[in-house]
Amino acid sequence: MDFRLTEDQRALKRGVRELLDRRFGRDALRAAVDGAGPAGAALDRELWRELGAAGFFALRLPEAAGGVGLGLPDAVLLFEEAGRALLPGPLIATHLAAGEVPGAAEGAVVVTAVDPSGLVEWLEAADVVLGRAEGVVPVRSVDPLTPLHRAPVSGGTTGTAETAETAETDPASREASLLTAAEQLGSAARTTELAVAHARTREQFGQPIGGFQAVKHLCAQMLVRTEVARVAVYAAAVTADPVEIAGARLLADEAATACARDCLQVYGGMGFTWEADVHLHLKRAWVRAERGLAGAAAEELVAASL
Repeated sequence: MDFRLTEDQRALKRGVRELLDRRFGRDALRAAVDGAGPAGAALDRELWRELGAAGFFALRLPEAAGGVGLGLPDAVLLFEEAGRALLPGPLIATHLAAGEVPGAAEGAVVVTAVDPSGLVEWLEAADVVLGRAEGVVPVRSVDPLTPLHRAPVSGGTTGTAETAETAETDPASREASLLTAAEQLGSAARTTELAVAHARTREQFGQPIGGFQAVKHLCAQMLVRTEVARVAVYAAAVTADPVEIAGARLLADEAATACARDCLQVYGGMGFTWEADVHLHLKRAWVRAERGLAGAAAEELVAASL
């Protein structure tokens, strides 16, 4: 199977990256983080409408319905770039609601959803909430750009086996897990870039720290971890197989969190400061790793297929 991107797919990635660099570059990211209050940041509605106008949410709708007419592999590339930029908001829920909820495709309406885990992102900023949100309570989010609520789930808790079954039988749940994996992949790639760039320029004992074997190994492990996850995510996007999505999710969650931790090590003491972006990638990766088919549920699904 050939996973090399076509020229159109490379152009899609390039276009989305340029759009996000222009509208949600590092200055905008830091402004959003610094402006976030105890309840989290405010959603940028103007940016949301620009994403809608660029086809971010309508990417997979047929052209006859006003969409772009592309498929799941193309959506994965889109969300990989969103993860790389740490783009905030209920992106996946709104993307999946396009064509079902009026205004979602155009970015005029913000849609969030109750995750099988009971978590709800950006509840107060959303116009539409999918799922049962009665009795939700705010919970403190480690990520300043992902405000969270928790809804009570039927039976008191959502078990690992139930979550794995939902992911296997519900197409929307599968796609949400795959797009989450794509965001994790983008974040892993970005922290790898940051670590390598820092290792090339930061000097100790008269030479770049990238010249030291311990730092070289960290960077090499980050690259390997990211590329293994990339192959798994791209393959799962082509097949949309529940087990392959579960495997991709495990690899992408591990790549995003482990690469962010290794990037912190390469940055040294500077990485632990608020001004460095590394902690933002780690915190977002932790939050994403709790969505839907996460951890033990994904392992359960993969194990059941063996």
